[in-house]
Amino acid sequence: MNTQEFKRRLTAILSADVEGYSRLMRDDEAATVRIITSHRTAMTHLIEQYRGRVVDSPGDNVLAEFTSVVDAVNCGVEIQRELAERNEELPENRRMRFRIGINLGDVLEEGDRIYGDGVNIAARMESLAEAGGICISGTVYNAIENKIGLEYDDLGEHEVKNIDKPIRAYKVLSYPGAAAHRVVKVKRAAGKLRRNATLAIAAILGIAVAVGVWHLYFRPPPIEPASVDKMAFPLPDKPSIAVLPFDNLSGDSEQDYIADGITENITAALSKIPELFVIARTSTFAYKGKPAKLHQIAEELGVRYVLEGSIQKSDDNIRVTAQLIDALYGHHLWSEKYDKEIKNFFQIQDEITQKISVELQVKLTHGEQARSWYGTMNFEAWGYISKGVGIFENYTKANNEKARGLFEKALKIDPDSAFAWVMLAYTHLIDVRFAFTKTPSESIKNAIQFAEKALSIDDKNADAHTSLGSIYLILRQHEKAIEEGQKAIQLDPNNALSYVLFAQTMSYEGNFNEAIVLAKQSIRLAPNPPAWYLIPLGRAYMLSGHYQEALEVFEKLLERAQKGEYQLWHPHMYLAITYSMMGQIEKARIHLAEAQKDNPKFSPELVHKTNFFKDPNHLENILNALRKAGLK
Repeated sequence: MNTQEFKRRLTAILSADVEGYSRLMRDDEAATVRIITSHRTAMTHLIEQYRGRVVDSPGDNVLAEFTSVVDAVNCGVEIQRELAERNEELPENRRMRFRIGINLGDVLEEGDRIYGDGVNIAARMESLAEAGGICISGTVYNAIENKIGLEYDDLGEHEVKNIDKPIRAYKVLSYPGAAAHRVVKVKRAAGKLRRNATLAIAAILGIAVAVGVWHLYFRPPPIEPASVDKMAFPLPDKPSIAVLPFDNLSGDSEQDYIADGITENITAALSKIPELFVIARTSTFAYKGKPAKLHQIAEELGVRYVLEGSIQKSDDNIRVTAQLIDALYGHHLWSEKYDKEIKNFFQIQDEITQKISVELQVKLTHGEQARSWYGTMNFEAWGYISKGVGIFENYTKANNEKARGLFEKALKIDPDSAFAWVMLAYTHLIDVRFAFTKTPSESIKNAIQFAEKALSIDDKNADAHTSLGSIYLILRQHEKAIEEGQKAIQLDPNNALSYVLFAQTMSYEGNFNEAIVLAKQSIRLAPNPPAWYLIPLGRAYMLSGHYQEALEVFEKLLERAQKGEYQLWHPHMYLAITYSMMGQIEKARIHLAEAQKDNPKFSPELVHKTNFFKDPNHLENILNALRKAGLK
């Protein structure tokens, strides 16, 4: 294989196949085809729901990839849960059990296909998995060990064909919320018993009881999806959510204040996140104690997502549960429980609120990077930074100054927050990037100082390395910028910001095809990316001659800018350049006029100051396109 024809990248690979597929086909070919078609459809839906894609599905195999290894494992768990339910409705001899293997590694990409050691290791993990089980590689285990509430069994090292070193494998033992989680515990307990008839029967009965109890009490009831057509209000353009009053399960109405306090705290915290549309508590509390269905609530409030939960207090301990539901599809997206000892109620309330809010940011806005941004931060500091990030990403001079003030407030509260120092560095960097400052050398000096401060707190902070890469880019030290960008992605392969800024670096380096791959990856990693994430993608399309694709991206950017998410002159400028390069000068002139109307200071000098190409010919091509459109 000539690897020069392929693109190499890091991805999470899920490989699955059916145990005993040949026997099933031999016994009843038609029934087997019907069942595998149904199972594969369910798997495909779940893979897409967890932001993955099916690469191939020959015979009884399914190969999928994910940009997030957490999504890959969560998807694998949900697939086994879903297929276990479907199998229970089938006769024992027709049940189809998949084995799943998951690996995080390098692959070679050719069109829509992927190859290489990363895929081979995933297939090896699959072969080690039990029917209905999941086996993960050591790279996956290292990435998710503290991020997902699962239990694992170390299976030791195993040889993989054409791989020099043995690969460590882990068996996933528990699936939260699934029958398998309870059954596996019964099996493990039963394995310790002697093999006499009485105890064997007891173990079998125990497993049967566990499954029965789960069906009666733990299996979540189906959720009727909400209808967009029945929404009382149009769905907003950004993720919309209603936080329903948490239930008090303590059996003591005197504890209602705890449930109400946590509900209000979460609502107030989420309201500080500009990327979310949050229904006010006065509207959601109207449903307290009423038997309304979730789809009805979503339709009446005009939201896609609903957060519900409960509290249970016993003596000096409290348990808080929460679950996020996509009302349009009737799916549970996330759930968690928190057990705490009540010493300082308000401190516990803030801690739980922050954890839930961060998880919602992961699921609905910024993706996995939100966990590393906010995970260990003081609650009040988190509030300032969450608000600051949303304001900062509009990239206006006024908003940049407001965001800087919020980051500085956060650092007064939590001076050891590496992410707050990174964001403070970015505000000074943006002053230079968009020519907001009259003293660019001073701004660069501050940006370097604050990025290095973040690294002194955490030298493995991917965001700090990403910020340094952007600083080196502005200084036109392209090799150092590339080095920092690569380091950031190695440290955190699920950080969307690292990918989009590295895409920007590679675009200015002149490697437009690589920039397109990186920019697409960033958008896949962030469920609801900021508008500016579209710029590196569109610019790379434009400068590589993919004009139609560039127009589509810049039209989307214009649409979002018209809603106040970005400066209007930017999409108009890029549309003017693209149309001019296509020879459609009249359209180019219209967009140039709009750019100058929105930004009277728009000039060739501004274009020169705010672009950092290694090859000056690329900048000259942009300026020539603008001159043809009438820029003087």
